[in-house]
Amino acid sequence: MATTTTTLGRLSKLLLLTALYSSLSLVISVSAEHEHVYSGFNPRAYDKRTVRCKAVKRDEGNKVVDIDLTYVDINPTAPQTLLMVHGWPSLWSSWAYQIQEFKDDYHLVIPDLRGFGDSGHPGDVKSSGTLYDIVGDLDCILDDVGVKKGVVCVGHDWGAAVCYEAGRSRPDIFSGVIGGVVPYIPSSSPTFTPTSSLVPFLPKLAYQLYFDSNTSLAIAELNKDKRKSLRSTLRMKESPVPDTFLTSKENYLRAWDDWLKEQGKEEEGIPAIPFLSREEEDYFVESYERSGFDYTLQFYTTENREASWKFAHDQGNFTLPQPVLAILPLEDPVADWQVASKILGSEQFLPRLTTEMLPGEHWVQLDHPDLFNEKMRKWLEVYFPPGIADAPPAEEKEGHDEL
Repeated sequence: MATTTTTLGRLSKLLLLTALYSSLSLVISVSAEHEHVYSGFNPRAYDKRTVRCKAVKRDEGNKVVDIDLTYVDINPTAPQTLLMVHGWPSLWSSWAYQIQEFKDDYHLVIPDLRGFGDSGHPGDVKSSGTLYDIVGDLDCILDDVGVKKGVVCVGHDWGAAVCYEAGRSRPDIFSGVIGGVVPYIPSSSPTFTPTSSLVPFLPKLAYQLYFDSNTSLAIAELNKDKRKSLRSTLRMKESPVPDTFLTSKENYLRAWDDWLKEQGKEEEGIPAIPFLSREEEDYFVESYERSGFDYTLQFYTTENREASWKFAHDQGNFTLPQPVLAILPLEDPVADWQVASKILGSEQFLPRLTTEMLPGEHWVQLDHPDLFNEKMRKWLEVYFPPGIADAPPAEEKEGHDEL
């Protein structure tokens, strides 16, 4: 019987190899610097639509409440829809380069996820922000748009995890998935793996323990200086983060404070976000000034993560039959995602997978947008060309859902 069940020994192997390859990439990656050209994107030029959706508030006995979700709708008459899903701490406008590339050929729907930007939240960050909750939000938005089939979900960071779950749980709506940075992690393991089990092997995940165990404290720290918080995270190789950043279980920004003090740059502060214009950065900051980071840490809490795992695990259908494009960076300081994907056995659950490796670190769609867009367009033209609402027939390989 075919199986990719992750035993403890295999998990240890995965973590050790991932940590090793991650460390090696940090030591030996010396790709040539590139001059970043800003997109000239003006997020204020786009109108947002608002839709009221149902959401579950689990800290009040699964009470059903209304939340308002906002999204941008571009070129709605185009037959093929791309739904673009951001991660943390991004906004809809982090897809600036992809919007400019694809807006004339495709129907683009770009939301702010629950808790981000102008989108509301049930008010329970610990347990009311699972992956399947957010897939439900996307379903509600698509109801409002009037498109309920043949959609390609394009995600980055946690947005990739959302898109993989969307493709897995709602293949009736989502005909294709593009995942940026984070590969598909099947919920086929017999038990849930908490982040605390990973940190000994991947120390740059320690910040996630802080976000999880001290969520209110982390929110207060991030909210104190929102521009600083955003600048600390949205970096690229040519304007890197301190070596100790992300390694603390007790705070998020102290590594930056220590580094600035060592460099004599306390008054100067963290440099501007390198791949955003000042206008785009100001838009980010203004959005967070309105909503704060209050409900954005839902991706990191054990309650939401375990519930997301259990929902998919209990359903048992781990294979995504759709065409899938994984775009992975070569130099993400957290992990070597290509190695992680192979050891996790992601490919066995993605029979129509295409994998592309790009230079750059975590923010690959912003850091190297031309390459990202090139790979994305090449894949779209094969499976979801402009002017055609559904993917053309293609031979499907057998997937493996056995435990």
